[in-house]
Amino acid sequence: MTEDSEYTLLKLLELNPQATQREIASEMGVSLGKVNYCVQALVAKGLVKATNFKNSQRKAAYAYLLTPKGITAKAAISLRYLRRKVQEYEAIKAEIEELESDLVAQGVDLG
Repeated sequence: MTEDSEYTLLKLLELNPQATQREIASEMGVSLGKVNYCVQALVAKGLVKATNFKNSQRKAAYAYLLTPKGITAKAAISLRYLRRKVQEYEAIKAEIEELESDLVAQGVDLG
């Protein structure tokens, strides 16, 4: 599981602990099997606790709760994710400035 998918999954589980794996798969744009594998990996790492509860639509369903260890891990992953996205933003910003500079040097009106 990539850190990006781990971040997304932890975020989704925190926002909606009673979401089904099918709903999560749809939200993430991945297969149900991948979500199942990733959720099991998070449970095995001790980041998420899966608890059964009764549901009128389904005989049994699960609530996925972040453990204290999971909350700490999500915070650390979030920080790394933010730093990576800021670096990507800065790189794109620099590329845009360079392209604009090249176009201005060629006499193109950017207005």
